[in-house]
Amino acid sequence: MTDQPGSLLRQLRKRARLTQEQLAERSTVSVRTIRRLETGKSTDHRVKTLHLLADALEARPEERRRLTDTVDRPPTAPAPEAAAVPEPVPVAVTGPPPPPASAPPDTPAPRPVDDVLTSAADSLAREIRRRWRREEEQRRVHDPFPLPVRWQPAPASLTDHPENVQRLEPGATAGGVDLSGDVRSVAETYRRIGSGRLVILGRAGSGKSVLAVRFALDLLAARAPADPVPVIVSLGSWDPATTTVRDLLVGRLLRDHPHLARRVAGGTTQAAALVDADLILPVLDGFDEIARGLRDAALDGLNDTSLPLVLTSRRHEYEQVVTATRAPLVWAAGIELADLTVEDLAAYLPRTARPVAHEVRRATDGATGSGTGVWDEVLEALRTGDAPGATQLADVLRTPLMVILARTMYSEAPDRSPAELLDTTRLPTPSDLEEHLLAGFVPTVYRRRAPERSEDGRRQREWDAERARHWLGYLAHSLSQGDGGRQDLAWWRLSRGLPTGTRVLHVTLTSTLCMATATWLVGLVAQLWQSVEWFGPAIVLVQGTLVGLIAGGAFGLVYAVMAALDQVALQPSRVRLRLPTADRRVARRPLRAFTARFGFMLLGGAVLGIGYAWAHALLRALYLGSSLSDPGVLRGVLINMLVFALIFGLSAGLVFGLLAAFEAPMDITAAATPLRLLSANRATAGHQLLVLMPAVTLGVCLCGFLVVGLFQGLLGPLVWRLADAALLGAVGGLGGASSYVLAFTAWGQWLTLSRVWLPLTGRLPWNTVVFLEDAYRRGVLRQTGAVYQFRHIRLQRHLAQSYRPSPQPVDQATTTRPRVTRT
Repeated sequence: MTDQPGSLLRQLRKRARLTQEQLAERSTVSVRTIRRLETGKSTDHRVKTLHLLADALEARPEERRRLTDTVDRPPTAPAPEAAAVPEPVPVAVTGPPPPPASAPPDTPAPRPVDDVLTSAADSLAREIRRRWRREEEQRRVHDPFPLPVRWQPAPASLTDHPENVQRLEPGATAGGVDLSGDVRSVAETYRRIGSGRLVILGRAGSGKSVLAVRFALDLLAARAPADPVPVIVSLGSWDPATTTVRDLLVGRLLRDHPHLARRVAGGTTQAAALVDADLILPVLDGFDEIARGLRDAALDGLNDTSLPLVLTSRRHEYEQVVTATRAPLVWAAGIELADLTVEDLAAYLPRTARPVAHEVRRATDGATGSGTGVWDEVLEALRTGDAPGATQLADVLRTPLMVILARTMYSEAPDRSPAELLDTTRLPTPSDLEEHLLAGFVPTVYRRRAPERSEDGRRQREWDAERARHWLGYLAHSLSQGDGGRQDLAWWRLSRGLPTGTRVLHVTLTSTLCMATATWLVGLVAQLWQSVEWFGPAIVLVQGTLVGLIAGGAFGLVYAVMAALDQVALQPSRVRLRLPTADRRVARRPLRAFTARFGFMLLGGAVLGIGYAWAHALLRALYLGSSLSDPGVLRGVLINMLVFALIFGLSAGLVFGLLAAFEAPMDITAAATPLRLLSANRATAGHQLLVLMPAVTLGVCLCGFLVVGLFQGLLGPLVWRLADAALLGAVGGLGGASSYVLAFTAWGQWLTLSRVWLPLTGRLPWNTVVFLEDAYRRGVLRQTGAVYQFRHIRLQRHLAQSYRPSPQPVDQATTTRPRVTRT
């Protein structure tokens, strides 16, 4: 038996008379993994995967042992020709464990990673490094210098056995590994861990997320070709009951880097191929932010993988899960962040008080200005402990989060003194003091003048502090509702906090307006068409209204059914529209994508056709006096329902299915920020509209002749004139395409709800884009890939709890016309 278990796996599968697909279904291992194992393309055989396959194949003990023998095999003596060479000291690497030293001499070397994947990983590394360096600057981590984040080894009860952490063979004894350090040596500390698995614990606000960013940057700075790329993934929205760790990583890569949707050999996306090739090092941030009832399953899901990873969590929440499951994260070492000391505060806070603010403070103090520093009184009280609130304040300022909040409120504000933090009358408990700092952060940053111009040269706006706090409160409140994302503030989910009834009404009204407007416009054109004598102004108006109402009701009903089935979580598009000949590298979409689109749009088009048939019948009853209860009229309505449903359904299904031929993955910079992803989706929606309108129009015409030709005589005489086909196709093209783009795409719902409805009701400003970007520049929000997040989960929860729907009308002076700073 060689290191490759493929031949034995293939023999066992044939003995069980199973295809690869049947084995995948029985074992829950993907077909691609089975295929890679059998063909010898997989060089990292994970124990869990091989045991699942052995269980599914009912392997005997000896066969199971042989199948899993290539993993964790005890090393043997080196080959004779290499015996004189000293064995190097084993060190941990950031990728998977190296192949065992006991491989026979004739074992083929591991196949190199495909050049396409290597290039994709290198591009991803450059993009992530650029992004997180910018994020560090935005968070002012180095201003004036990073806060001293130190740690010590976590308690032994929260980590695995040292022998497992170092991946030693049975019987070996683990030597001591020094895991102490500070923020400057986090990557070095990680490299000492043989398994490549590390848990970072700490209290709320202790700097875990900032340390994760610094770890990723340090690793990227020393990254060699083909090394895994550290990718920071927020865990707050992860549901391990429905999403595996692999799917979580792939989904997050596709969300933040849509260009990784390109297909590689085998049909999978580049994102999935990078994960499968172990070219991604997950840095999983916020285990404690997972819903309480899902944390046990989350830890089980992490233990089911052998991926090297870094996990951050508050200690209390992680300890609860470890105690409940009686097992920590397997193979994982652990460190726990230490509290800041008074000496740390004395070195940091005085250097955050800018000289300009200090001089202004002296001027306002007048004769009482003594020339002392802003923080001198507070720091002296912390050193001596004489002041009543000194012990309480020292307890609160032991985390970087609270220090940053205190710095923001007092270091650069000449009208406030940090001595008020010692007032135990106003702030009797540590909780009151923390709430005081959280409550003062947003008003303080919005009193501060924003930069006159952003990086792209646009003028910045000033916002009323109270209104800004109200809008931020709504955003934080919406994240706590339903499946709004918990922590990820995505522009395509801003409306998910609205009640389902409101969103169904939105789809109904939008579709009604689109279809009615399309009918009116086509009717006006038909007035100039002399051969269509039955088009009169009154008939056009009534017909447009009827078509709009019935089509809008039909689309609203479809959306309501989708909402009841939880199938309306619209995601931003990861494609752009290009001519197929413009890029020969664009991979064709598989047949199942075409059939899925065809089936969905067939249903939607059929509903629209049925609605149009009833609108036509009501119009004839209104103007020609026919009775809908007449059997002949009713038979004609039923025939029209069938014919129009087939015409609209087939045309919509074929057009949207064939639209895949024009789709290409986004370019590499399309989703570097939330605004770039929004801009790319706006362009895609516009291109979709321009393509769909003529395509649906032509499809209705052609499908009409096809359907009428097939059913002519079977259903009686059917009339389908060219003029009627052109006008009906134009209505379907204009109304159907605009209804789809505005009501059933992420960008369309953003436009109609987040840019119109929510500002109209006072929950967001009219220029939501500018407000979000301004909040990011002021430090209230941060960017994590394609989404925003609040600076800290505690700030988010504070704003959500303090949010109250505005009882007064929206102040147009502060919401629709924010001040523009003058240059």
